[in-house]
Amino acid sequence: MQSRWSDAEAGEFRARYAAWGDALALRVYTSQLIGADPDLVLHGGGNTSLKAKAKDLFGREIDALHVKGSGWDLASIEPPGLPALRLDALLALRALDALSDEDMVAEQRRALLDASAPNPSIETLLHAFLPARFVDHSHADAILALTNQPDGEQRVRALYGDRVAWVPYVMPGFALAKRAAEIFEKNPAVHGLVLEKHGLFTFGDDAKTSYERHVELVARAVAQIESRVEGRRPLDARPVVAMREWNEIAPVVRGALAAATGDPDRPWRRFVLEHRSSDEILHFAAATQGPMLAAAPPITPDHVIRTKGPYLFVERPPYANYESLAAKLREEVLGYRRRYAEYFARCCAARGVVRTMLDPTPRVVVLPGIGLVAAGESRAAARVAADIAEHTVKTKIWATALGQYEGLPELDLFDVEYWGLEQAKLGKAAPLPLAGQVALVTGGAGAIGEGVARELLKAGAQVLLVDLDEERLDATRERLPGAEGFRADVSDEGDVRDAFRRAAELFGGVDVVVVNAGLARTGALADLDLDDFRAAVDVNLTGAFLTLREGLGQLRLQGSGGNVVVVSTKNVFAPGAEFGAYSASKAGSHQLGRVAALEAAAYGVRVNLVNADAVFGPPENPSGLWREVGPARAAARGIEPAQLEEFYRSRNLLHARVTPEHVGRAVLFFARQDTPTTGAVLPVDGGLPEAFPR
Repeated sequence: MQSRWSDAEAGEFRARYAAWGDALALRVYTSQLIGADPDLVLHGGGNTSLKAKAKDLFGREIDALHVKGSGWDLASIEPPGLPALRLDALLALRALDALSDEDMVAEQRRALLDASAPNPSIETLLHAFLPARFVDHSHADAILALTNQPDGEQRVRALYGDRVAWVPYVMPGFALAKRAAEIFEKNPAVHGLVLEKHGLFTFGDDAKTSYERHVELVARAVAQIESRVEGRRPLDARPVVAMREWNEIAPVVRGALAAATGDPDRPWRRFVLEHRSSDEILHFAAATQGPMLAAAPPITPDHVIRTKGPYLFVERPPYANYESLAAKLREEVLGYRRRYAEYFARCCAARGVVRTMLDPTPRVVVLPGIGLVAAGESRAAARVAADIAEHTVKTKIWATALGQYEGLPELDLFDVEYWGLEQAKLGKAAPLPLAGQVALVTGGAGAIGEGVARELLKAGAQVLLVDLDEERLDATRERLPGAEGFRADVSDEGDVRDAFRRAAELFGGVDVVVVNAGLARTGALADLDLDDFRAAVDVNLTGAFLTLREGLGQLRLQGSGGNVVVVSTKNVFAPGAEFGAYSASKAGSHQLGRVAALEAAAYGVRVNLVNADAVFGPPENPSGLWREVGPARAAARGIEPAQLEEFYRSRNLLHARVTPEHVGRAVLFFARQDTPTTGAVLPVDGGLPEAFPR
């Protein structure tokens, strides 16, 4: 832990934000320095402030407080992320004996100079009540390892002497702000405040002083910890052999975490998983103290909304057998949910409050020999929880090396978990229809594949694009932020297996499988080359079979339903001359889809088909099929290739141009499970009577 202040970088920030003034430019600079260090803050944690002069609507100079606004992350904060408030209005609140959270938020918004600015930090009043010009707050791991001890205060005083003041735990908000200010005023010469189980505040009259005081105090804690753990393992490790790779067992873990909704149309709420397996995590998972530390409260109360309080530690799960592993995990998850409901009821009774219980599913699972697994409604949420859990593991190990880890008491943790101001950080938007779901799309770099993936992403799914053309795959991913890619040949058994294992590795499994990869070869049957026929069969039929086999196998392993959509073609019902290889092989995959619907219903998986026609694609990603067969089809109709798309548009009943997004919306209709449908064929062709399903 060293200062990363650079005079040259500071100058760059002064120049970049000259219009905002020197002080705010440097406030942004040191805020970003703090935010960039995950040992100090994670994912929106921590806050910083600056007291400076500002002008009101009448041009009068007033004292203002710039403080981090809600929704901003210190690592990327810019001047608008530090909205200005009237300092005198904030200081006047200190005269009150009490202030409700609702009134505090309202008063802080009234004090904003810009009414459209984001809500100021929950800890705005603490920043206001401390007199220093610059104030920095972090949840540094090393500081928490010191404070989260039965004798945390004594340890802090022994390490820092009178350079810092100790603030006993108080829930964030008005009461904490008053208490911290009172303690500071008893010894205004201190360089910082250490808040019990809540991190570190430092301050100074310039940005560099406050920042470097912060780094120096954290560095001293790190040095003390390192002197205790150097050359030895702090925990008592037991030998553990996993016998399985994460990407093999991930669908079993994910299936066990899926929560039954009671809705027959959408019976499962699913989660995206993020796996971590550093040496430190594996040491934690194998330790005799592991179960106790995993069950202990989080290192700081803010984390409870991301990871819940206790983690689920699964003691020596039976990795050798999928069935026994699934049974063990489901039993453990049910036990966790039951304990969470008991905790909720107990705390509501003790506090005399009525609350609506949050989802009781564990957000972090510790598996000896495998590591830790975090669950979230999206990949981003799972990664946030995993990052927090990774730092929590490290901090709990450090705390154990120093003495004995101790988290917040249950009722204090409950207060934060069900505190409206904390829950507001997660947002209140309605979940997207495919939130928590994962989709794998073969032929994902093609025109239809991209259109399907775009619609699935918009609906909240995590998407893995599978395609043989790596260059095109990279280009498609650039146009689809958030999508992942995997190069695979769908006619190769090992490649298809690896594609599904990649989905399991990245997200925990799959819920939506889109069988889309296709290949066209033209020629009259009397003249068709055998290699061309086999090439079409390899991709269109064998590829469909392998994708269905692996996809259905993974969905069955998860045991939480799912959807398979086969992108078929109107040629199944209305084949064209000189298109026999394509029509026959696609008819075979179409039939496989119908058989899959018969077989997969037993484990809650629906299989449907989309019959598309004449999907040419946009200029940036034109259809490979039409690029290949278009000239021959145009010649057969006596028109120029450039006229082909208009020809196909004019021949359908609706005279519609069919786009990849139209196909994507048809896939989404099935994936949303808006109707109890399986084995259906949905045409997306503008209306072709000869191709009506029958």
